[in-house]
Amino acid sequence: MIKRKTPMRMCVGCREMKAKTDLIRVVRTPEGNVVVDRRGKLSGRGAYICPTGECFKKAIKSRAIQRQLEVEIDETTMAALEIEVLRRENDV
Repeated sequence: MIKRKTPMRMCVGCREMKAKTDLIRVVRTPEGNVVVDRRGKLSGRGAYICPTGECFKKAIKSRAIQRQLEVEIDETTMAALEIEVLRRENDV
């Protein structure tokens, strides 16, 4: 049996490399919408963030999500992202 290599991604909040499956993927779709990609399969430019409130706050303060996705994110979308992060934080 061949052991597969785990894909690693960097969190935009804490800047640590972690397993892709442990992070939340935020995507700017080709249409320009910003959404949470729960399955990790949507096409578009992506940014990864740890499912912790602390990393989310760092990413917001430094505008790292906006820089990574190369788009301005409105307050409504940012609130939806925060809800998703907090929901995942409580699941872990």
